[in-house]
Amino acid sequence: MNDNKKLFWGCFTVLVASAFGFVFRSFLMDGWGIQFGLSKTQQGEIFGVSFWPFGISIVLFSLIIDKVGYKSAMIFAFACHCASVILTILADGYWMLYIGTLLFALGNGAAEAVVNPVVATMYPNEKTKWLNILHAGWPAGMVLAGLCGIFMMHYTFPWEAIIGVILLPVLVYGFLIFKQQFPVSERVEAGVSYLEMVKEVGIVGIFIIVSLCTFQVGSLLEWSLTGKIVITLAITGILAFFVRSLGRPMFILLLLIMILLATTELGTDSWITDLMTPEMAKVGLKGGWVLIYTSLIMAILRFYSGPFVHRFSPLGLLAASACIACIGLQFLSYSTGLLIIVAATVYALGKTFLWGTMLGVVAEQFPKGGVLTLNFTGAVGQVGVGVIGAVILGFVQDKQLDANLAMYDQKNSTALHSTYVTEQKTSLFGIYKVIDPVRILDASPETLRTIKDVKEEAKKDALRTVSLFPVIMLAGYVFMILWFRSKGGYKAVLLRPVNK
Repeated sequence: MNDNKKLFWGCFTVLVASAFGFVFRSFLMDGWGIQFGLSKTQQGEIFGVSFWPFGISIVLFSLIIDKVGYKSAMIFAFACHCASVILTILADGYWMLYIGTLLFALGNGAAEAVVNPVVATMYPNEKTKWLNILHAGWPAGMVLAGLCGIFMMHYTFPWEAIIGVILLPVLVYGFLIFKQQFPVSERVEAGVSYLEMVKEVGIVGIFIIVSLCTFQVGSLLEWSLTGKIVITLAITGILAFFVRSLGRPMFILLLLIMILLATTELGTDSWITDLMTPEMAKVGLKGGWVLIYTSLIMAILRFYSGPFVHRFSPLGLLAASACIACIGLQFLSYSTGLLIIVAATVYALGKTFLWGTMLGVVAEQFPKGGVLTLNFTGAVGQVGVGVIGAVILGFVQDKQLDANLAMYDQKNSTALHSTYVTEQKTSLFGIYKVIDPVRILDASPETLRTIKDVKEEAKKDALRTVSLFPVIMLAGYVFMILWFRSKGGYKAVLLRPVNK
């Protein structure tokens, strides 16, 4: 195996390790809750810290990675991953689990700040193809970790042993990567200055990523809305003084689309699994098997992304994927029983090429942006899900539960809504009402079953709502296709000659 191949498979294994961490923590969280006396809120906080530091870590490393070097960032990621596993195995309560998860997320962000630009640099004439293959590592890791986790939990392995398995892909990527010579980034080799790179992102791009990160951190630290806005404008204003460029319009459009894309792919996954579980239980299967099945579809197709990219072009493939994802989400929202497997297959086909192809388009069209445009796109997707996408989906679900239960009362002459839906809350998107957690404790089993059914319908309503996101994405991709056609067609921009 030549050095380029070893480096690529090392980068691939980084994403496998990320998936292992995500899957095993998901599998073990309920058990940790019992063993360490964690409330559902505390469990949610541990889940949450596995996401937002990831996006912020990508942003920070993207700003300095050309100075500190790819290898230094990977050493940091490796150290974080190892420390996370060790700290989690030794955990005696909430804080050690929390910090262990935080370290893993920081490692994930630092590593992804490296793997995307490294692969784009190694394969400059086939960026979209190889970025899709690279990101097959995530679903492949989901499949391997899912099968391994189900096996080990079935045979009652200690949870410490299950967490310890994460070290296997971590040690593999360390072995494959650390002896390799990392390539000089395309932007640096072409002599494009740091300021020119930042100008590709521009003031508008900086505002988008700074506002998302500020709102995410501000929510955790309980900053006021005014405080979040002031900090966002202050940071953007300082950087704007030096940058003095609004940014590339098409890149800004791609950043905005990325929020919708990430919500379509990542924001709905947990709900889909939850939706599948009761229906699949009716036919004697667990919902987790469907997640493994759909991840397997994604991994296989991403490995063979080349023919699809050449046949449709990157933007054409994104447009087709958005259409299929929309159909899949609609299909899921109406499916029951084994039809859910068919619907999930359609949805998996739709989301398979979205993430890698978006990164490929950014890498091919804005090479002057170097690591910044490429990694900012991934960061906007990750943080955007937490700040905007997940909040919208949760808000829609709560609003639909409110409306559906009121409609149920009207049809059946009951008073469930006025009795139980009494607690009012406020979110970024408005006021909504939720079920009072104290009153529901005294509800009869029949009432609980009715409310459960109404909740399931609200989840399906949320899936129908999120199916609009791919429609908006499709409009954006069609606009870009027409724009490129007016310029002579989609062509990858090269900063230096490529040996074909």
